[in-house]
Amino acid sequence: MPVLEEIQVYQKRRVLYVLFTLLFAVLVARLVQLQWIYREEYGKQASENSIRYIPKEPIRGYMFDRRGRLVVDNRPSFTVTVMPFEFDARNIPSLAHILNMTPDDLRERIRSGSKYSRFVPVRVKRDVDNRTVAALEENRDHLPGVDYQIESMRTYTSKANASHILGYTKEVSESQLKTLKPEQYAQGDIVGASGLEARYEWAIRGLKGADYSIVNARGQIVGKFEDGLKDKPATDGNDLHLTIDFDLQELAESLFTDKRGALVAIDPNNGGILAFVSKPDYDLSLLSGVTPKEFWRQINNDPTRPLFNRATLTRYPPGSTFKMILAIAALEKGVIGPETRMQCTGGFQFGNKLFKDLHVHGSVNVIDAIHQSCNVFFYKLMLQVGLDAWSEYAAQFGFGQPTALDISEENAGLLPTTAYMNRRYGEKGWTRGFLVSLGIGQGELGVTPAQMACYAMALANKGKLYQPHTVTRLFDRVNNTTRTLQDTLKRTINLSENTWYLIREGMRRVVEEPRGTAASARVKNVVSAGKTGTAQNPHGQDHAWYVGFAPYDEPKIAIAVMVENAGYGGSIAAPIAGKCIEHYIYGRLIRHDVVKTAVASADTTRKRSAQTEQSTTGQHIHDN
Repeated sequence: MPVLEEIQVYQKRRVLYVLFTLLFAVLVARLVQLQWIYREEYGKQASENSIRYIPKEPIRGYMFDRRGRLVVDNRPSFTVTVMPFEFDARNIPSLAHILNMTPDDLRERIRSGSKYSRFVPVRVKRDVDNRTVAALEENRDHLPGVDYQIESMRTYTSKANASHILGYTKEVSESQLKTLKPEQYAQGDIVGASGLEARYEWAIRGLKGADYSIVNARGQIVGKFEDGLKDKPATDGNDLHLTIDFDLQELAESLFTDKRGALVAIDPNNGGILAFVSKPDYDLSLLSGVTPKEFWRQINNDPTRPLFNRATLTRYPPGSTFKMILAIAALEKGVIGPETRMQCTGGFQFGNKLFKDLHVHGSVNVIDAIHQSCNVFFYKLMLQVGLDAWSEYAAQFGFGQPTALDISEENAGLLPTTAYMNRRYGEKGWTRGFLVSLGIGQGELGVTPAQMACYAMALANKGKLYQPHTVTRLFDRVNNTTRTLQDTLKRTINLSENTWYLIREGMRRVVEEPRGTAASARVKNVVSAGKTGTAQNPHGQDHAWYVGFAPYDEPKIAIAVMVENAGYGGSIAAPIAGKCIEHYIYGRLIRHDVVKTAVASADTTRKRSAQTEQSTTGQHIHDN
């Protein structure tokens, strides 16, 4: 072989040796990288590819009413899941067709879930029917990574909606996932969104469990990992036992048919909520599973705002139902006594304005003024008491502050003080003329029906302001233990016995005596006490109010009723309260002719008064 050829062969062999050496070095380096540098990461992925983690959702706690009847239940439902690392995106159109979803919606669901982990099933559709499950089974070989599991969803056994107090659940949002415990919540999980569902999420949620299964290369389950020794059962949530009487709740809701407003009934002996109505409301069952988009748009765009909780979020003037606050302040400060009398001629002149009354009451004392709802008496009295003393006693009854009711949505209302008026109008921007309207519960004052129910409770039990609540105990079904939530006395309003007598006697006469404005709230063989109110509304017809309690000597129920744009409290709100009181005390309605006659008489008197007022002039603020 010529020397030149030998040199060329040698060079070729050398190049091959170098190439093989480099290739071997790369393989060794890669082996070192896989075995040592990325051992934990790739080991985990390899394990996850062979071991499937299936989260097991706990059964959400049940809810029972005060009589032990189940009102919030759970039922089984099918939920379709997709394992992102096994699923072929080319199958999105066919899966979307089976699930009756748009491909874009399905793609977004998978994308959102896979952001957190590609090795955990993503819920893509809840509460599918048996036909859909059958279709998934038929196409299982063509849809790797697609599965379904049985979960529970809320169902309701009562005819009453109670939507604003029970609340609803929804899928946890991305913003919530950033604040919740990652071991308990993942994309697609259910969380309480409003009402008791949200407030007691910590108790009724339970603890998530897990199943671990071995899968083959096609993602099919071939057995339990370590014979199920690593599985962790879910811990079911605690049951809630409520103070609400759902027979009363159902009646109260029916009395608000075609009306807007709120009703809160409370046990004056402990603060337990007996009924809680906000109307219009909505059917919770439509929000407990998969909420149709058209329904969600409809309920959000409804001008009557059914999602708005009128019992805790409104801020309306209470009208004459607030007159007892002014009377209490005047009596306790010594501005007036039991025998103090004022002359009512049907109107009160202040500056260049005439504030009119519905009647000429003549000479009245404080009991008469409450009984007959004499505006003039309270116009004059407010100027004598002053803003600070009035607001001081109103604050003692809980106005201007949330009640801290155990649901998640509530505002504080508005209780005007000198500091507030100075901030809003400037020290020289308001005069004593502003006080006249406040004297009968108008003007800047704003309250919620929940606050008014607490006010009625304190009037019923002579100053004991209990913390309002709807849950009395929690039952742990796993450990068979009960946790009783103790009643809490927030404060005691210390008034003289004489003041309590005068205020409560005036309220008793409102219901039980002639010339009272709440004859329609009477209950057979039961002495009741109450106060009507008709609050002016600059945007429409007046709002009707009633607050009261019964029986008079040993109260079992206190109640506040507010009906929006309905007219007079005596003819609209008082009958609703009377029926609820009657039903709660007797366990049924026993309406009789005496009450019907009283209601007709009250309506006739009211119409006659309204006709008279139409021919008068001057500033007019309703009284009852």
